[in-house]
Amino acid sequence: MLYLAEVQKQKSGFGLGGGKAELKLLACQRAEHNWSAVPGDDAIPVEEANKFNDGTLVLVELSANKQVQRIQEAARQLVSILQNFSRLQDKFKDKEEEIEQWKASLTFSSQELNRREMEMQAREEQLAQMEDELERLEAQRSEIENTRDEANRLRDEVDRSRQEIETAWEQLRGEQQRIEQQQAQVQQGAVVDEQQASRIRELIQRLSGAVAAAPGLREQLNQSFGVVAAQQAILDLHWQQLEQKRANAHQQQEEVDRQNQNIQNRWQEWYQATDALTVARSDLRAQQGTLRAKEEQAQSLSAQVRAVEELYGQVSGLAAGAGAGGTEPKVDLSALEKMAIEELQSLVQNLQQDLEKVSRFVNDQEEELTLQQETIEELQAKIQAASEYDRMALENEMADELESYQMLNETLVGQRLRLRERENVLNQHQTVLWRRLGTANPQKQDKDIDLGPVIAQLNAQREQQAGELQSLQQQIQQLRDGIAQNEGNVNRQTGELEAKRYELKQLEQNLFNQKGAVGELWGRVNLYQEMLQPVQDNLSGLRQKLESVGGELDRTQQSGEQQERIVAELQQALSSLIQS
Repeated sequence: MLYLAEVQKQKSGFGLGGGKAELKLLACQRAEHNWSAVPGDDAIPVEEANKFNDGTLVLVELSANKQVQRIQEAARQLVSILQNFSRLQDKFKDKEEEIEQWKASLTFSSQELNRREMEMQAREEQLAQMEDELERLEAQRSEIENTRDEANRLRDEVDRSRQEIETAWEQLRGEQQRIEQQQAQVQQGAVVDEQQASRIRELIQRLSGAVAAAPGLREQLNQSFGVVAAQQAILDLHWQQLEQKRANAHQQQEEVDRQNQNIQNRWQEWYQATDALTVARSDLRAQQGTLRAKEEQAQSLSAQVRAVEELYGQVSGLAAGAGAGGTEPKVDLSALEKMAIEELQSLVQNLQQDLEKVSRFVNDQEEELTLQQETIEELQAKIQAASEYDRMALENEMADELESYQMLNETLVGQRLRLRERENVLNQHQTVLWRRLGTANPQKQDKDIDLGPVIAQLNAQREQQAGELQSLQQQIQQLRDGIAQNEGNVNRQTGELEAKRYELKQLEQNLFNQKGAVGELWGRVNLYQEMLQPVQDNLSGLRQKLESVGGELDRTQQSGEQQERIVAELQQALSSLIQS
């Protein structure tokens, strides 16, 4: 099982080496991305931990009986874990924003579906009302047709009555002429026989019957006028409904025109925002180019710092071996003089073994640092040849590698110093041992060289370059922060523009549906008018015909009154003739 542990050492009284190393377990890995704290302050003695410094965090794999199977420094893995955690947080944040957008989209779609369902129900109700109105109009048209047929029948009857009256009138005129002739004959002594008197009475009765039929026709005509007035009242109600529908159609048309203009204005704003986003993306690319240049400069300066650091380490090592320059670790030489030869030899042997372990570990770290440098150079070459789409991912990977490289390099600076301290301690122990054994020190130079000025110059140059590198790294970090903020703004604006574009598309679709609804409404208004107009024309024509029949009937009634007077005179004349 894999644990995160801290190296704890108990230092001996003779220097840096020879201490007992223990591992304090801090956390245990339960799954790939799941860690839990280890309770308690128990420490496990581990010999392999001697190659690590006190307080170093390591990853150790233990068996079931707490035996070490594998151990390595945890700095790089912790950095990788933190970077992965940061990426996961960013991904979770993006996913949360995407989920919120989907929620808003689903809410809008649900509202749109509810609105369309209500529109469909309203249209079904309107269609039902239209069907009822069509049925009522059909019934009214049938009634008007019946009324028109009745008016035509009345007109035919009036025409027949008028023809009968004119025929009777002509006959009566003929009889009147004959009566006048007979009266002249009577005056001359002639008389009217019984057959002629019967013929005259028959003609008078026919004329009286034709005149008496006019009041009945007047009553039927008035009834027809009443039916026409009732139908006109119903049609007036439909005309009012038509005007209301037309006003509603005008109102909806104005609303559609207003929404259309609003959508056009919003599209214009969207295009302006898109242009501003394009400018922001160009600025972001320019900042990314500046960041790449700064990173390349930082890599070059870091290589210079590393070279000076190596030179400084080598010179410091030479100075330490020659006993010059730098401050050597304090070793209790008097205790070493009093120590038994065998114990001193064993101590020196332990220090040599410990130095070899630490030296191998530092060399491994140096090789890993070299590999990271090669990886950074490869990524830099890939970035220069990559497309705009792949460059951002490579730049993020480049930033992670640079951060790991910097952290490992800073760790190695301290480890190199501690390695040199261990070498100095070993040299002092060996010097005492060789002096007590009476042998010469093979590493002792015949003449010490004062390397202090060189070390001071290298140290000054190292500090200067380190300061420049730190300042450049601060500038790079500021650029990264600015780029991250700008990227967040660009991504946010991109999301907002995409959401606005989706909203405008939905508004256009709604406007298209509203235009269709308004077109249907205008179609119903025009259809309603096309249905009402022929009925109104037929009813108006029927009224004109009835008014014409009424005029004819009035003239016939006037003629009838005159004819009644003439009939009465004829009856008197006939009675006088018969009496004569």
